[in-house]
Amino acid sequence: MALDNLPQPVLTDPRKTAVEVHAHLRRLIIDSALPPGTVLKQTELARAFHVSRTPLREAFRMLQEEGLIDADVNQRGRVRGLDPEELDQLYGGRISLESLGVRISTGRLTAAEVDDALGCLEAMDAAHARSDQAEWLRVHRQFHALCMARAGDPLSRTINSYSERSERYLRLYQLWHPQSFSGAHDEHIAILKAVRGNDPVRAGSLMAEHLAHTALTVLADVSPQADGSAVRQAVMMVNGGRSLTKARAS
Repeated sequence: MALDNLPQPVLTDPRKTAVEVHAHLRRLIIDSALPPGTVLKQTELARAFHVSRTPLREAFRMLQEEGLIDADVNQRGRVRGLDPEELDQLYGGRISLESLGVRISTGRLTAAEVDDALGCLEAMDAAHARSDQAEWLRVHRQFHALCMARAGDPLSRTINSYSERSERYLRLYQLWHPQSFSGAHDEHIAILKAVRGNDPVRAGSLMAEHLAHTALTVLADVSPQADGSAVRQAVMMVNGGRSLTKARAS
């Protein structure tokens, strides 16, 4: 896609231009509107988005920190390709950390947090029905955070970082396997039910398998020869030596 033909960012506050441009470019990369290998030039984007190069520099810095682009000193970036090893290790880390997050939160959610999580399930269904994937992703992040409500800093901050970096792969999973939404929804219901109960081991195991299904499916799409060792080892660690027990219907 020519940069001049990109959708325009919604800029609401001059003080937040860099943040809003970053969010816009991030969404275009995650949705594959800017596919791997796309060259991004700050001067061209500044002209296309009607902003100065200063917020573009900051947006590029944030995208580079998230592993979405490679940038050089000439104000040029390139959308990074899909990295099977990164995918494997990101999800291996998420499985370990988020399983811990739900385990320490099991049986400790407030009534308000449970109501909010139930509301997230309904909001995700509604967003999917109207094909609003940006909203689905936003509410999905909120749902996972609520299921780990007792995870404080630095655990929650680290989990959030891993989650943001792996969102690109989750979006590809949805694009390539659109029939997966119903299975993921059922898993979300089961996770919340477990976290509301008193069995942290089961809650952690459900979270581990939920994340592993996504990771291993996308890994097989991107690199069929990859074995997903980090994901599999993380699941075994969470499950006390047991490997992945089932595959999500797709």
